[in-house]
Amino acid sequence: MLSSAVFSLSPSLPLRKPRRLSLRHPVTAASSNLNDLNVSPNVVSIPSLSRRSWRLASSDSPLRAWSGVPSSISRSLDTNRFKTAATAVPESADDGEKSGKLSKILELGLLFAMWYLFNIYFNIYNKQVLKALHAPMTVTLVQFAVGSVLITIMWALNLYKRPKITGAQLAAILPLAVVHTLGNLFTNMSLGKVSVSFTHTIKAMEPFFSVLLSAMFLGEAPTPWVIGAIIPIVGGVALASISEVSFNWAGFTSAMASNLTNQSRNVLSKKVMVKKDDSLDNITLFSIITLMSLVLMAPVTFFSEGIKFTPSYIQSVGVNVQQIYTKSLIAALCFHAYQQVSYMILARVSPVTHSVGNCVKRVVVIVSSVIFFKTPVSPVNAFGTGIALAGVFLYSRVKGIKPKPKTA
Repeated sequence: MLSSAVFSLSPSLPLRKPRRLSLRHPVTAASSNLNDLNVSPNVVSIPSLSRRSWRLASSDSPLRAWSGVPSSISRSLDTNRFKTAATAVPESADDGEKSGKLSKILELGLLFAMWYLFNIYFNIYNKQVLKALHAPMTVTLVQFAVGSVLITIMWALNLYKRPKITGAQLAAILPLAVVHTLGNLFTNMSLGKVSVSFTHTIKAMEPFFSVLLSAMFLGEAPTPWVIGAIIPIVGGVALASISEVSFNWAGFTSAMASNLTNQSRNVLSKKVMVKKDDSLDNITLFSIITLMSLVLMAPVTFFSEGIKFTPSYIQSVGVNVQQIYTKSLIAALCFHAYQQVSYMILARVSPVTHSVGNCVKRVVVIVSSVIFFKTPVSPVNAFGTGIALAGVFLYSRVKGIKPKPKTA
């Protein structure tokens, strides 16, 4: 009799070779002859089960283990899992891209808010100092001096990379520094004579001088769209000037001279181009111009106005020394800050977007100064200012439109 570990097979079923289980291999082939079943107690003979349903597999056997799921369904599940894993990555990438765009929008909105806020504070405190001190050259010199101190600290602490300037670069930047100095001086002279709102209304004429100088020195003919935008600017400024309560020729001509010099700077920056490999970024260029403006402005101020920023002189004109120093410092800090922020915005947006933002900034400054100083504004003056600013906005939108090339 065979060992008790062996079960008999039904003669009606096809014979099947049993498999031997050993310690080294889970399943090994049994003897080829069923009559010679000298198997060990580890051998199990499988009774009447379907040959296809149950198969024992080992690591070295070519037979696949039964999974209990048809192969077509198994492949379908595997494919679905692959698709799910593949689509999960783009969704997470899209979420990261959306959050990145949102953070950039918030950052840009914060920069625009700072740009407008610094402009408002600069114009308000600067107007108060100029009205009390009547020394536009001295006030301009103080603003350049405070800006130069900030730039020196920024470079000394490596908050911004200190540039290596060559003599050729300084020679190319010098004309820009001259017109930059004159532009800020004329602006302060105008603010000392007329209201802040009227000065900025006149400064809305900057596109007119830009088109005029570009046509004269660069040979850039304006398009019909640009000319159409210039007309309401000129008409609006003329209408606002006629009805301005604080109008005087000194303030008007100073603001016009500021427009001329500021736009001359833009033309010069195109005419006197620095070599591409020696080019400087906008913030570095503005920092160098500020330092050069201080050097240019100091001797002119001392010879023209003398030293009028001492406590003894300020007291002699009946003005509080501490208030003048505090307001002058705030105005100078805001003057330098809003220009730095302006260049930071320009590095993030297109020139057209920056021009539109500058137009909105002028509106914000005019409205805030009218409210703060309680400037009387007639309906005709308000209408003229609105027409001029609408023309500036239109100009910022159409100046990038190029005429269609003529076809033969």
